[in-house]
Amino acid sequence: MDSLIAVVAQDAIYLVAALAMVAWLLSPRHHKVGFAVQGVLALAVAFALIKAASAVYVDPRPFVVDPALHPLFAHPADNGFPSDHTAVASAVSFVVLAHRRSIGVVMLALSVLIGAARVAAHVHHWLDIGAGLLVGVVAAAVAVGVVRALQTLRTR
Repeated sequence: MDSLIAVVAQDAIYLVAALAMVAWLLSPRHHKVGFAVQGVLALAVAFALIKAASAVYVDPRPFVVDPALHPLFAHPADNGFPSDHTAVASAVSFVVLAHRRSIGVVMLALSVLIGAARVAAHVHHWLDIGAGLLVGVVAAAVAVGVVRALQTLRTR
């Protein structure tokens, strides 16, 4: 079971990326550029928010707080707030959700599963996961909103 948790915690993010590519490939040709720009912008905003949040709040990882806990995979003892994996996975998932609801819902479930696996692997607290989800939704909302506003201005 530990090896399954470790695989989900570390590698399921690649499945999120693959599903995002599938969603993009299935989208109509005239939406592809906007969709791609939203994804890239959401990632840029997410990374900026992760950096800002980690500068404001420090949450030592569970295995640092409690030396009796051992992470299921090698991980540095740095600040765990917010969860980068959860933030990136959920940002991409929320962008996809704006275009392909069914794929986006699956991706969002995977994002939460990634976060849960990272808690089970003792490399994050639930607060880190919640903050990662919040970063993801804010980053996606900004990206989708900005690109749609620019597309509206362009068509006038």
